Amino acid sequence: MTVSTHVLDTATGEPAEGIPVQLERIIVGFGGDVRGWRLVTSAVTDSDGRVRDLPVEGPGAWRLVFDTTSRSAFFPEVVITFVVTDPGQHHHVPLLLSPYGFSAYRGT
Repeated sequence: MTVSTHVLDTATGEPAEGIPVQLERIIVGFGGDVRGWRLVTSAVTDSDGRVRDLPVEGPGAWRLVFDTTSRSAFFPEVVITFVVTDPGQHHHVPLLLSPYGFSAYRGT
């Protein structure tokens, strides 16, 4: 299964090229306590603002970490946490970014 993202700059109406993105998986201890996050892979958005086919290794909590310092000094990092329940499905997580705000949703 894979996850993809598409970052759009709503201030300019253009794709956000060159945004570093990390895919991380939650680390859960024996008692169910959260121990942290493990980096699975990283990439940079292409000229269309996209990162395609990041590998997801099963169900659970995952997060995308966007380094947005090149676009916004107010939000230098955007973290989107999501839950995979069906590892057979592709998950698409678009990010709409502006200088003073952001929005994310489950895409198709």
